[in-house]
Amino acid sequence: MKTKMSVVLLGALFVAGSALAGDFKVGVVDTERILRESAPAVKAEKKIEKEFSGRDQEIKKNMKQAHDLQVLLEKETTGSSEADHRNRERELSALNVNLQRMQREFREDLSLRKNEELAVVLERANKAIQAIAETEKYDLILQEAVYRNPKIDITDKVIKNLAADKADSK
Repeated sequence: MKTKMSVVLLGALFVAGSALAGDFKVGVVDTERILRESAPAVKAEKKIEKEFSGRDQEIKKNMKQAHDLQVLLEKETTGSSEADHRNRERELSALNVNLQRMQREFREDLSLRKNEELAVVLERANKAIQAIAETEKYDLILQEAVYRNPKIDITDKVIKNLAADKADSK
């Protein structure tokens, strides 16, 4: 008896869902694409590159210094005292430890800044999606999907909205 009732209820839900499906408007957004291609995302990426370029150059300078010292140590097997050689080895070791620390801190800080900037971009994208949904009367917009039919993909609209919003805010 319960199974017959469940089947009838399931059938009624299917019929009701089919009747509503004709008026149901769905859109899909590729969030990763927005975070790569939208004007605010590109601007954030350039801002971060500029912000971290000094530290990147410093790390590259230290890497060259360590490499040059390593080459010098390999070439100087004879001609210098054992104490000088050990001092240079200690200097290289300290340089490498410092370089590893600098690289780790750089990666951590860069990751943190990227996450901060992308959160701002994502917030703006969500507002743009909301505006598009209200203007074009969407019932549902999904941001993550395993498959998206190009007919319901509104990513380009969102990117254009963000570009227009960017132009308006200048």
